[in-house]
Amino acid sequence: MKANIYDVQGNVVGEIELPEQFKEPVRLDLIKRAVLSIITARLQPKGSDPFAGKRAVVKYSGTHETGRKTSRTPRNARRRAVFAPHTVGGRRCFPPNPNKILLERINKNEKRMAIRSAMAATIVKELVIKRGHIVPEDLELPIIVDGIEQLSKTKDVRELLKKIKLWEDVEKAQKSKRNRSGKGKMRGRRYKQKKSLLIVYSGEKNIYYAARNLPGVDVVDVKDLNALVLAPGAQPGRLTIWSKKAIEELRDKKLFM
Repeated sequence: MKANIYDVQGNVVGEIELPEQFKEPVRLDLIKRAVLSIITARLQPKGSDPFAGKRAVVKYSGTHETGRKTSRTPRNARRRAVFAPHTVGGRRCFPPNPNKILLERINKNEKRMAIRSAMAATIVKELVIKRGHIVPEDLELPIIVDGIEQLSKTKDVRELLKKIKLWEDVEKAQKSKRNRSGKGKMRGRRYKQKKSLLIVYSGEKNIYYAARNLPGVDVVDVKDLNALVLAPGAQPGRLTIWSKKAIEELRDKKLFM
């Protein structure tokens, strides 16, 4: 299976044989497990104090309190209900359990297979279009660019994307930026934005600093690839630009095999 190689001017300059990683069948179930494993690993267990609302000395004066506008609940010396759940000063009824298992565990072989499967999905044009990316009809996948690591200016990356007709996908991500609903606005995640293309490089990091600020664009070293960046939201088929060095490193070092 061969693919075209582009230079930084957007011209086809040769062909390259794709490594074995791109021949993996697309397994949606494995990709979803790997993505959930990454997301749940970020979660922090939380729960209430098991003795919350149970430390105060309480009393219940009995049925003679009826008619005095007082509920039949245990009360402390300050006449505050403290032991019954969901009362003023009381404990919660069903608080979160800190011992609950939140992590989706996955072994190494499954994780590597999921990464290979997500990589294989990036060269299936139907899956890329289904995911919502804008891909020209005459453009063949995968997109491999020789020397993309050397680009050190954002304007140079923009010009390259315009020449290979992928800049429209970045503009689409920019227009999708919107305010988040709910309390997340107060917690450092005010905005939501769609994902655009992924750039995979190897070695020099010039392209990382040049492209990281483009809307919706992610830039990742080939050895740091995972299922989440290749298939955000567990939906495979992300529009991806590979550097020639990254493809050669996949083949020579047999990464994720």
